Amino acid sequence: MESETTGGVSAAATDDLQSSGSSSPADAVSRLIHAVEQRQQHLLDKTVPHVLYRWIACLCVVLIYFVRVFLLEGFYIITYAIGIYLLNLIIAFLSPQEDPEASITGGTLPTRGSDEYRPFVRRLPEFKFWLSIIRAFVIGFMMTFFEVFDVPVFWPILLFYWVMLFFLTMRKQIQHMIKYRYVPFSFGKQQYGKKPAPTESSE
Repeated sequence: MESETTGGVSAAATDDLQSSGSSSPADAVSRLIHAVEQRQQHLLDKTVPHVLYRWIACLCVVLIYFVRVFLLEGFYIITYAIGIYLLNLIIAFLSPQEDPEASITGGTLPTRGSDEYRPFVRRLPEFKFWLSIIRAFVIGFMMTFFEVFDVPVFWPILLFYWVMLFFLTMRKQIQHMIKYRYVPFSFGKQQYGKKPAPTESSE
């Protein structure tokens, strides 16, 4: 009787060991990916308040990419694709989260001085805007190591087309700002809800 019980326990333990052994590689990979994602998110969260240093690092990444493209004298189609992607990012960065045209009553932003003030909320926040630019140029830089992406093209045509597209898109965006009277930047804006601190008289 005891031998049967011992045999049953050992068989169950063997089955558990086999099942854990069969699932351990996938679990290990999943845990590793989760740990890397957590570490990456932690590092990104630490860079949020350092706006100036983040954009300096972004500028360095952009310069490294363009230096490589200049030295290789190729991969212009990748650069053009990055330029189109950046143009979409800029439009999202300059646009309000809720489009005034979608509201029949006049939108969410004030259009008259007597309207209630509401802060400008971007469709694409500054941090995500910065991170998307970094990722775009890093991916583009990695693609320059593969000759299959070096499509022969006359780059001045791409440059001219991108400049024209940028001009037309920004003109439309500026007209949209003027029409609905919003400014996507906070420099020099009046601070609402704050009263100036009283100053002591020198008498």
